Amino acid sequence: MKYIVLATKNKGKIKEIYEILKEYKDYLKTLDNFIEVSLPEEIGKTYEENALLKAKFVSEKLNLPAIGEDSGLEIDMLKHILGIYSSRFEEGLSYKERMNIILEKMKDIPWEKRTARFVCKVVYYDHKEDIKIVTGGVVEGYIAYEIRGDFGFGYDPIFYYPPLGKTFGELKEKEKNEISHRSVAFRKLKDFFPILIKGG
Repeated sequence: MKYIVLATKNKGKIKEIYEILKEYKDYLKTLDNFIEVSLPEEIGKTYEENALLKAKFVSEKLNLPAIGEDSGLEIDMLKHILGIYSSRFEEGLSYKERMNIILEKMKDIPWEKRTARFVCKVVYYDHKEDIKIVTGGVVEGYIAYEIRGDFGFGYDPIFYYPPLGKTFGELKEKEKNEISHRSVAFRKLKDFFPILIKGG
């Protein structure tokens, strides 16, 4: 069997990816299976560069194909604060504390200017077969006025998704995996899986 390694240690992401790719879960490994491997520093200037950094590093280290992912929250009124630096914003604080800092910065910003989006880039990389596949997903929404919901992870509880009238933090796993930025990107990649798992 040909295994593909998920180049992430984020438990929330791993859970979502396994659900999105559930038909192929037997072909997936995580870095929990290779505890000797640590991820490289994310020095890329784009989501794609960071995703490729991780996928390439893991693929070359383990001699297996790997999937790297990078994602972030972009807020139009707080440009350059989050984006590719989302996981490093106020690093060391809990996500609840980080969200409260964001809400404080935006307390006087009216609803129509609270536009935001979640962005995801996914890179499949196989150094043996010299294959690279890049997919992406974007979901548009707004920054809520308060933290809402206990589901999801990261900044989900402040990202309001208008079509469902809820924050991502209020969406159960199945609901979120139907429409999230990560779901969009991984579903595109999933179209290649019948070929990839055969090594073609």
